[in-house]
Amino acid sequence: MHIGLIGLGKMGFNMRQRLRDGGVTVTGFDRNPEKTDVASVDELISALPTPRVVWVMVPAGEITDALIRELSEKLSPGDLVIDGGNSRFTEDQKHAALLAEKGIRFADCGVSGGVWGLQNGYGLMVGGSAEDVESAMPVFDALRPEGPREDSFVHVGDVGAGHYAKMVHNGIEYGLMQAYAEGYELLAAKDIIKDVTGTFRAWQKGTVVRSWLLDLAVNALEEDPGLDKIAGWADDSGEGRWTVEEAIANAVPAPAITAALFARFVSRQEDSPAMKMVAALRNQFGGHAVKQAGTDAAQ
Repeated sequence: MHIGLIGLGKMGFNMRQRLRDGGVTVTGFDRNPEKTDVASVDELISALPTPRVVWVMVPAGEITDALIRELSEKLSPGDLVIDGGNSRFTEDQKHAALLAEKGIRFADCGVSGGVWGLQNGYGLMVGGSAEDVESAMPVFDALRPEGPREDSFVHVGDVGAGHYAKMVHNGIEYGLMQAYAEGYELLAAKDIIKDVTGTFRAWQKGTVVRSWLLDLAVNALEEDPGLDKIAGWADDSGEGRWTVEEAIANAVPAPAITAALFARFVSRQEDSPAMKMVAALRNQFGGHAVKQAGTDAAQ
């Protein structure tokens, strides 16, 4: 199978390599000349066999909107566009309608795995028609971890369902990170605790709080035991807010996720040990920028 991949940033660059390692031919385009395979979107489209499959991996919002509009003018009926970024599910429905006017198919895919996906594979949540999802299954199979498909892949439902599931996934992630972060701050605050890093490490096997996020917390503490190099400032990329908005719209109580989102707002007002851990975890799993202690610059 041969696909086009637009957007070779932190996620897209590794995804291109994993797809190639999995036997999928990939032509990638990025504005960065050091990463791109072709000089333009037009060249990418010309390089693909028909019906084309184009995976979009660019920042959500205006950049994705502009790219979808461009593709709607340049692709052919029967081609398939997959948005693998973090678009809001309501935008998927707009994009699908725009492309459908030209006979172009659309699917949305929530992707989890961060900068570790090249090595470990990605968890995938897909929205779209059964026919469209099935036609791209070699791509999904190359991206996901080895093992039973149902352990890391789900066709959630119609267009928008994939990104809705990823939104909820990220909302849960907010709550989990906040719980680990508060536990870290409590341990660090108590004089009788002499080995905070070792305590986190001892939880990695056999305990009910073991998880990949806990493993990443240990990585962060081993690299910087007091998290002294990181400011207690944590951004939010949108999905947490959207999850809370959906909880309100559907009258679903979500106190843990909501509190975790608000805690990030607090982090922008004062330096917090808990927020140092949240920032460190975001950097560990997603390569997200962190602010260095004593500076205003994100790195």
